[in-house]
Amino acid sequence: MSPKLKRLSGKEAVSILSKFGFSVHSQRGSHVKLRRTSPSGETQSLTIVMHDEIDVGTLRAIIRQASRFIPEDQLKKEFYSD
Repeated sequence: MSPKLKRLSGKEAVSILSKFGFSVHSQRGSHVKLRRTSPSGETQSLTIVMHDEIDVGTLRAIIRQASRFIPEDQLKKEFYSD
């Protein structure tokens, strides 16, 4: 059986991504920009919507966006239930 995507709020998603070194850079309305600097000096940015419950499709898009910077197996441990 494949793991199931957790139902998360925007605040929970930001908390998970902060474990990987991202911090809130700015906010405009319900959208928060997270940013971190990689060891090579590259600035990495993600955008998260701050809803009480993020839609499944939106959460998948956030994971896809984050997987450019974070190994997918590490993300799956945080965003999927066993």
